[in-house]
Amino acid sequence: MTQVTPQPPAAVPELDEGLPAARAPGRPSPLRDVWRAFRRNRAALVGMVIIALIVLIACLADVVAPYSPVAQFRDSVLTPPFWQDGGTMRFVLGTDDLGRDILSRLIHGARLSMTIGVIVVSLSLGIGVLLGLLAGFLRGWVDTLIMRLMDIMLSIPSLLLAVVVVAVLGPGLFNAMLAIAVVYLPHYVRLTRSSVITEREREYVMASRLAGAGMFRLMFITILPNCLAPLIVQATLSFSNAVLDAAALGFLGLGAQPPTPEWGSMLADARQYVLQAWWVVTFPGLAVLITVLAFNIMGDGLRDALDPRLKR
Repeated sequence: MTQVTPQPPAAVPELDEGLPAARAPGRPSPLRDVWRAFRRNRAALVGMVIIALIVLIACLADVVAPYSPVAQFRDSVLTPPFWQDGGTMRFVLGTDDLGRDILSRLIHGARLSMTIGVIVVSLSLGIGVLLGLLAGFLRGWVDTLIMRLMDIMLSIPSLLLAVVVVAVLGPGLFNAMLAIAVVYLPHYVRLTRSSVITEREREYVMASRLAGAGMFRLMFITILPNCLAPLIVQATLSFSNAVLDAAALGFLGLGAQPPTPEWGSMLADARQYVLQAWWVVTFPGLAVLITVLAFNIMGDGLRDALDPRLKR
């Protein structure tokens, strides 16, 4: 009989303890989980596509726009859109009372509106998160002082508060952005404070405190990342409100000043031509409507995707 020699067991390669542990198979990352929940909402996807197109047009305004937003064609004053009698493909959406191409002004106005939204949300979010962290983490007289100030600001109607701030600082686009940022500040402070109060008593915060983490590390590294979900949703919704409020201040003559191609100021300049030339008022109004609606729909989709209660 042939004797079978037993083979030694194959050597198992040792794992490098310095390498991070591999993710369990079949377990999606949190971002992928949020994206899967978000894309189930068809309306939110449509809103995101519209916003992406607006941002792309705003970035390429100098290339896409057929004319300069301040160029005047005196021989084509109040020219109707190309599909109406008297219209021409030279001015697809017509011209205003000074002979300026409406399509070019809308495209450059998109860049201005996106800039307004980014600056307003960045200012109000940054300052609001800082004040909310201090109020929720320190509590005591700091919390009372900050929250009473926010309550006073919330007691004043938002548009009236913005008008008061612009009246103090003076009319202008930058002052209008500062005024809108002040109006949205209490929302971020209250939202951050409530999230911090909820998170500061959890076990992982207790463990970090026992491990010797300082106050700033606890606030900005331990607690703040777990408060970002509602802040992201609020920032998305505030973006649309910032565009709308900037248009309102521009309509009142307190925002961007002529000849800046801002949608609200375009509406204000065209008030007297509502019956004579409908296109001068309609297209800037539609631009504001579509932009605000797209951001609101996408914000609702993000809220549904980031809220674990709605996922269940």
